[in-house]
Formats: sequence, C-alpha cells, structure tokens
Amino acid sequence: MHIRSEEMIRHLAWPDLIEALRRQFKAGCEVPERHHHSMQVPGSPDATMLLMPAWQSGERIGVKLVNVFPSNTKVNLPSITADYLLYDGKTGQNLAMMDGAVITSRRTAAAAALGAKFLSRENSETLFLVGAGRVASLVPEAMRTVRPIKKVLVWDLYEESAHKLVDRLSSEGFEARVQLDLESGTRSADIISCATLSKEPLIRGAWLAPGQHLDLIGSFTPDMRETDDEAMRIASVYVDIDTALTESGDMIEPLRNGAITEADIKGDLAALCRETAVGRTKNSAITLFKAVGSALEDLAAASLIYDKGSIAKF
Repeated sequence: MHIRSEEMIRHLAWPDLIEALRRQFKAGCEVPERHHHSMQVPGSPDATMLLMPAWQSGERIGVKLVNVFPSNTKVNLPSITADYLLYDGKTGQNLAMMDGAVITSRRTAAAAALGAKFLSRENSETLFLVGAGRVASLVPEAMRTVRPIKKVLVWDLYEESAHKLVDRLSSEGFEARVQLDLESGTRSADIISCATLSKEPLIRGAWLAPGQHLDLIGSFTPDMRETDDEAMRIASVYVDIDTALTESGDMIEPLRNGAITEADIKGDLAALCRETAVGRTKNSAITLFKAVGSALEDLAAASLIYDKGSIAKF
C-alpha cells in the first residue's frame, strides 16, 4: 500500500508526533548502525546515501533509504529525497510505502521540539531559525507546540529563501522577519535552531547568553558543523542518540580538541524521556541539543501514520 504525502502529513500532527517520539524513545527499539555512503556528483559537492533500519520484535519493521544532495538548493529542489518501507514484525509482509522525506523532515522538527520541551525555558517566545530549507521551515510550528513561540527570525545563505519562508510564517500567525546578521539574531533569541548543511560553524559560543537554548539538527557527517567549540564548552550538552558523538562534526571536533569530554554529555533523548537524565534545572543555564536523527524516530512516525490511517478507514 502506498500512502500519499498529503495523508501522511495529516496523520503527523505535531502534538501526536512529538508524543509518539517520546513514547518510542522511552520504550526503545532495535536500531542497527546506519550506513553512510558518499557519492561524487560532477561539478557539485559530494552527495550522501543513508540506509536506516529499525524494528520492534513482533511489532513493526522499517527501513528508510535517503539521498542527500546539498547542491539541489541551487536548482530549487529539496536537498533530501527518501523512501520509507514499513513491514509487519510478525510475518515480514509489506504494510506500506511512504515518502521518506515527509517522515524525515517532520520527525526531525518534532525531535527538536521534544528536546526543547526538556531543555528550553518554558517562557521562550523568540526563535532564531538558521536555515530556511524543508526541515527548518517546519521547526517554528513544531516548537510552538511545546513553547509559546511568537517571534521568528530567519537567516539563510540564500536571502530569497529566507524572505519566502518569512512570508509563509507570517501567514501562519508568527511575527516573522528576515535576520541577515547571525550574531544579532543569536543574541536576541530564546531558542536558536540550526537546520543547515554547513561545513563551517555558524553560531559562536561567544554570542550565547544565560538562559538560551541552542538546537543543532543539521550536521550529520564528520565534516559538517553548525557551531564552534566554545558553544560546546559553555553549554549543558545533550544529544538525541549516542552515535551523534561519532557522526557529527559538531561533536567530533570538540571532543577531539578537548573542549568537552564524553563525561560532559548530560544525556540523550531516551534518558530524558525515561527520566534517568535531568534537563534544564535553572533559567540561567545555556543548553545545547545536538541531533543526528534516528531510525527509531522514523519507525515511530511511520507507525503513527499507518495506525491512524487504519483507524480512519473504519
């Protein structure tokens, strides 16, 4: 069965998806190490292929195949294309084929919101959005589910993309404007959320102030970075999954340079959801959440779509 993208989005309402992720992180599932394959693209930066399986014994099996082509933004195409296959965990029979890009973009934004629910100040109202691509464009709505976000500042390498997103966010009830200066945007926000494919730090630790929450959901390879060592050194650092320490340049470089050690990592989403790790404990803390994405999240989202679709048919 092929589930249309429009139906998928309808079944992935933010409150339901964030709660589905919380339950899945709390329960856990089998998540083998994902495959990364670098692919040359003539005249453009290298692309990446990801293969991401996950399963719950006797319940559901899922696998996502992802292609990441950073140069696609230059020709007005999404950087990420993907397919998702969902199977019955008792028989191995195919249950559904879905648009993996819809699952990836929405579960990534939902995971950022779940992290912010634990780590940001409850009265956070201003969001600085670094990036205006497909994933970044979903972050404000997801964040507004867990925090009273009113104002959104948008930066993007391509100013036209930032203006287009600001127009859309304004129509959705946000007080939105383009912010071309990264330092100024960082200093004026309660939550800074980065969703880019940058290979150089964009946000500097020197710009961060007590009480802020820095959300990094773009970097997922060793050569990608969205912040610098200083931000890692001064913040209370959390990750979505432990492989973030070996997959993202945002974690690899500070660990290698001695800015932080593995003992400095306060916890991951599973520990936060199981209440074996503590999130923000005081308003003056600077918190940082680094996510690389997990097949666990994909499985939770795909199962939510399938289950809601099945209920709707009755």
